[in-house]
Amino acid sequence: MTAVVTPVAGRELSNPPSDGISNLRFSNHSDHLLVSSWDKTVRLYDASANALRGEFMHGGAVLDCCFHDDSSGFSASADNTVRRLVFNYGKEDILGRHDAPVRCVEYSYAIGQVITGSWDKTLKCWDPRGASGQEHTLVGTYSQPERVYSISLVGHRLVVATAGRHVNVYDLRNMSQPEQRRESSLKYQTRCVRCYPNGTGFALSSVEGRVAMEFFDLSEAGQSKKYAFKCHRKSEAGRDIVYPVNSIAFHPIYGTFATGGCDGYVNVWDGNNKKRLYQYSKYPMSIAALSFSRDGRLLAVASSYTFEEGDKLHEPDSIFVRSVNEVEVKPKPKVYPTPPA
Repeated sequence: MTAVVTPVAGRELSNPPSDGISNLRFSNHSDHLLVSSWDKTVRLYDASANALRGEFMHGGAVLDCCFHDDSSGFSASADNTVRRLVFNYGKEDILGRHDAPVRCVEYSYAIGQVITGSWDKTLKCWDPRGASGQEHTLVGTYSQPERVYSISLVGHRLVVATAGRHVNVYDLRNMSQPEQRRESSLKYQTRCVRCYPNGTGFALSSVEGRVAMEFFDLSEAGQSKKYAFKCHRKSEAGRDIVYPVNSIAFHPIYGTFATGGCDGYVNVWDGNNKKRLYQYSKYPMSIAALSFSRDGRLLAVASSYTFEEGDKLHEPDSIFVRSVNEVEVKPKPKVYPTPPA
């Protein structure tokens, strides 16, 4: 029997999007993978079977997507719409609209609502259980200081990162005003924010090759734990070349996390011990998005040009699904020197 050799990058999914990949996410229930793209589609794949299970076209580029259950989800589009997509019935409807492109969408299992963030400088919450149409589904609209770039949920907490380096932290049970109003500790534009799985804080990445590790606890002891580090950069002829960090994904079991940058690299970090655990071989293009499967056994990687150098000829946009080895993601125990006998 011949051994199946998995390519270094992982298994490439067939039928990828035909333009830039804006996000990809694994389901909480299976190895289904939801992918949004600038080609105006949201696609549902079975990542284990390497099969495209469904596809929906939109009126504009799709900037984000998330699951509702294993065969349905929500999308955020540049045509200003928020849509519900039901793949097993091939049905879609419009939950509602923003006044500008919708950049982010999340579904909160804690409160059963969809949360969207837009370049119209608002956050909106929707109840998908109502009849379709904005008058039935819109729960509330919440003004933000600037255009919304990235949002993340953990439990009842919602973190919103906007242009101008603003970060608002909300309690979903009381959205009337932010629980905390912060400024990013990084000097440059925020690219991605992701909450720690244990609910104690969030990681935030910037366009200038850095990640900040932040904590919700505002006490002096809590804030003393925060730090930032440089990544996704290289030295060439004595010059530092710095790349945007587009994506952060936390491992669901170990709480370590992967970052993906415009340098085409995926790095895995142990945030508690402030160490890099692993670097995967370089991908053909920028890393536009990352997602671990629910059990942490698979990592989906979007290798996709993010137009940081304008319109130019580039490698095709592709999705790789790699098997994760424990050694790549498990924190290494601290080794203490043996005291002399």
